[in-house]
Amino acid sequence: MISYIIRRLVYSILLLFLVSIVGFTVIQLPPGDFLTVRIQELRNRGDLSAEIYAEQLRIRYGLDKPFWMQYVIWITHFVRGDFGWSFYYEKPVSELVGERLALTLVLSIVTLIFTWALAIPIGVYSATHQYSWGDNLFTFLGFIGLSVPGFLLGLLLMFISVFYFNQSVGGLFSPQYVNAPWTLAKVVDLFRHLWIPVIIIGLSGTAGLIRIMRGNLLDILGQQYVLTARAKGLRESIVIWKHAVRVAINPLISSLGMSLPGIISGESLVSIVLNLPTTGPLFLEALMRQDMFLAGSFLMFLTIALVVGNFLADLGLAWADPRIRYEE
Repeated sequence: MISYIIRRLVYSILLLFLVSIVGFTVIQLPPGDFLTVRIQELRNRGDLSAEIYAEQLRIRYGLDKPFWMQYVIWITHFVRGDFGWSFYYEKPVSELVGERLALTLVLSIVTLIFTWALAIPIGVYSATHQYSWGDNLFTFLGFIGLSVPGFLLGLLLMFISVFYFNQSVGGLFSPQYVNAPWTLAKVVDLFRHLWIPVIIIGLSGTAGLIRIMRGNLLDILGQQYVLTARAKGLRESIVIWKHAVRVAINPLISSLGMSLPGIISGESLVSIVLNLPTTGPLFLEALMRQDMFLAGSFLMFLTIALVVGNFLADLGLAWADPRIRYEE
């Protein structure tokens, strides 16, 4: 098991290195950058002092150097915790990302818990009660969850809450807590607002996992070792949860690696619609404005989330099914 973990760690580090090169290259592909456009605007306005300041930033972050040297400067600063400077917001990237990334992680973790807590029991029920009215009902609701986009569900919920209940559902905080320092009251207010985006973002993921769990468990229930366990006189609950579900859950654990960055970046439209202070809208704005250090940092954070998610999924698979440890 130790060698298995070490191999996965080495693969993860190599993957992060390669993605950092590709990501930095892709961000640099469009002609020019935000700072070049800003300098040209300042020249047109005759603002010489601000132009000198912009040139100082260009020299500080090596934008006057060759591409490979720019990458070396950026990645060496990144691993030391200096994520660069946001040219548009004129702030360090760490200040812009810090609180948004923390809120995004809270939202992602709660959404994962909500998704798995619903998907596994419902999938097991549907598989063990195949073609019953409950199975048909959950199948119907699952297809709706898969077909309705999250942002459309958010718009519908906002329309109903405003026009029928005269209450807004946007944001993660009440107005008095938006810019307030963190206190116990602010944390409580956060969790009071958190359930709405959790349900909206997690609905499609829950529907998909239900279908996966149902299909896999139906295949497992016909295996010989399940029939043998029943022939031994074991209780049906033990046969289902201890023997069948433990194997059928493997594809769900594999999907865990993709779910975390998917929730962080894939729900940008939901975050924009619900006015959520998460990383998605800021990442999209950084890409549109060619704010290279802000966009590059976000890209690295999403890659780290993907790599960490896959690493945890590999460990979960090795724990759930010892056959996964095939290279011990």
